[in-house]
Amino acid sequence: MRTARTVAGPDPISGALAADRLGAPSVVYFVLSAAAPLTVVAGVVTTAYAVTGITGLPIAFVVVGIVLAVFAIGYVAMARHMANAGAFYTYITRGLGRPAGIAAAWVALIAYNALQVGLYGAFGAATTPLIEQWFGVTPPWWVVSLVAWALVAALGVMRVDVNGRLLGVLLTAEVAVILLFDFADLINPGPAGVSMEALAPGALFADGVGALLVIATLGFVGFESSVVFSEESREPRRTVPLATYSAVAIIAFVYALSSWAMTVATGPGNIVATAQRDQADTIFALAQQHLGATVVDIARVLFATSLFAAMISFHNTTARYFFALGRERVLPAVFGRTRARSGAPKAGSIAQSVFGLAVIAIYAVLGLDPLVQLFFYGGSFGGFGVLLLIFVTSIAVIVFFLREPSGETVTRRLVAPVPAAIALAVMVWLALSNFATLLGVPEGDPLAWILPAIYALAAVVGVIWALVLRSGQPAVYSLVGMGAKAAAAQDTV
Repeated sequence: MRTARTVAGPDPISGALAADRLGAPSVVYFVLSAAAPLTVVAGVVTTAYAVTGITGLPIAFVVVGIVLAVFAIGYVAMARHMANAGAFYTYITRGLGRPAGIAAAWVALIAYNALQVGLYGAFGAATTPLIEQWFGVTPPWWVVSLVAWALVAALGVMRVDVNGRLLGVLLTAEVAVILLFDFADLINPGPAGVSMEALAPGALFADGVGALLVIATLGFVGFESSVVFSEESREPRRTVPLATYSAVAIIAFVYALSSWAMTVATGPGNIVATAQRDQADTIFALAQQHLGATVVDIARVLFATSLFAAMISFHNTTARYFFALGRERVLPAVFGRTRARSGAPKAGSIAQSVFGLAVIAIYAVLGLDPLVQLFFYGGSFGGFGVLLLIFVTSIAVIVFFLREPSGETVTRRLVAPVPAAIALAVMVWLALSNFATLLGVPEGDPLAWILPAIYALAAVVGVIWALVLRSGQPAVYSLVGMGAKAAAAQDTV
């Protein structure tokens, strides 16, 4: 037997994340930055109107927000019993068993990496026109994306609270401009006046509502990451629930308000045609009429910073998944180490950065479309993976509390988790049924089944790896899902 710390002093590379560095506001900044409000309002909202032709998007955001808030009741209740950067991986392990947990871990790594690297495509596409306008030069999108990549890579190994403060500044400006645009839309209504039609529940009862609900759900991706930062939070039993509920409420309010305000500005009968014509430029075109060119130029800059903030947030989330898996030896032990000076998951951050660099390089060499083939496909693919994880976690919460009530009320154990799981199952089915619509490809396009199949393959590989660990490394297998306890146990063997 040996001890992890000897008289020679502490290890230069720590095996733990830095504790007590994030308060509830900072966690909310990470969560909301991952949700990328301005990116969703400019891109996802207008895409939903253009693709589905349904005006009920505002009420869809409200419905999805309610479902996720109900899911969060059991989710944060489980968080009170285990602070672990692995989040979905840990919860599914503790609820449904180690093979299911490791399968979820592979799905999570793929989904969050897809979400993060997809943003490089949108950032390059959105920032290049600004550079052309300001300096008269038009760099390739990938050059601009590489600058963002370098900044994210550097921030990824710095203190998490430094990242949190930066996100706070970017997010505050981003939300402020969204609310300004909404106010301008509402005081300058179209021919129909301030119509409430898009907020009426009946607006959801139309062909294509499945795709609409799924697109609305993808707009919330990132809310679940509050738990990822639980080990670095002050008073996690209080911080994580507060951050999770706040994030869901803020996201639902901002998205519902913004999507409704657009229908007021154009008229409910015109929003679909306007979105199909102007696409992601819709909110900027409306603002140009009401607020002038200077405000719109500022907003376009904030659109780029919104993407940058989301990159930082997803990078940190992905790095912590690598860390959680490395700490428990599901991945090589090097991933379970943190940088001594900052407490950041060094190896996981570097791995995520290397992957991002490789993707940018491949897309640049092959001449692929950064907006459609990187951002849109990557975002839809990654968002669907997170939706799968949320659904499986909802089942894991129910099973965990059936086995270990842990002093939680019946509302937290069953009354909320059961209907949430049913609603999420419907959403997953709708997502699969409408995946071609989500991608914007024709029905029957191979891409519509290849991308979901990747998650099925990843889950199978994860289960196989779990069985390999169980037979070949039973000591490692027994500690899967135990977080810091696993690291402590392995340091003594």
